[in-house]
Amino acid sequence: MLFLLFVGMWIVFNGRFTIEILIFGIVLAAALYLFVWKVMGFGPKQEKEVLKKFGKMVLYGLLVFKEIVKANWGVLKIVLNPKSKIEPKMVYFKTDLKKDTSKVALANSITITPGTITVNVCDDVFCVHALDASMADGIDECDFVVKLREMEGKK
Repeated sequence: MLFLLFVGMWIVFNGRFTIEILIFGIVLAAALYLFVWKVMGFGPKQEKEVLKKFGKMVLYGLLVFKEIVKANWGVLKIVLNPKSKIEPKMVYFKTDLKKDTSKVALANSITITPGTITVNVCDDVFCVHALDASMADGIDECDFVVKLREMEGKK
C-alpha cells in the first residue's frame, strides 16, 4: 500500500506520464519503501495494522474537524465580545493511552484545536494551555481521548 502511494505520488508530482518516469518511480519507490521498512521499522506488518484501523482513523479525522469548527466558534465569541473576561488556564492531566502514536495524535489534536495548545508531554502527563478555563474543562476525557482509547483496543 505504502509502495503504491509512493509510486502514485511520484507520477503526480512529475506532472506527466511516460514509461521511463514510471520505471524510475517504481525503482525509487521500492528504495524508499525499503528505507522506511529497515530504518523506521514500518513494514508490511505495521501497514496491515493501519489498514485495519483505516475506517476509525477517518472517523477520528472527522471528529478533529468537528472539534476545530466548534472551537473556532468559541474563540470567535471570545474575540468579538469586548466585555468577555478571558481566564487563561494551564491544565495538567494524566492519560491511560499506551501507544506513542496515540499520545502524539492527542497532543496534535489538542494543539490544532483553536484556543488550546499542548505545551508539554512527559510520559503519560500532558500540560495544556487553554485560552479560557471553559476550554479546559473535561480535557482529560474529551472525545479525542475516548476515540484514541478505542483505536488502541481499550474501552
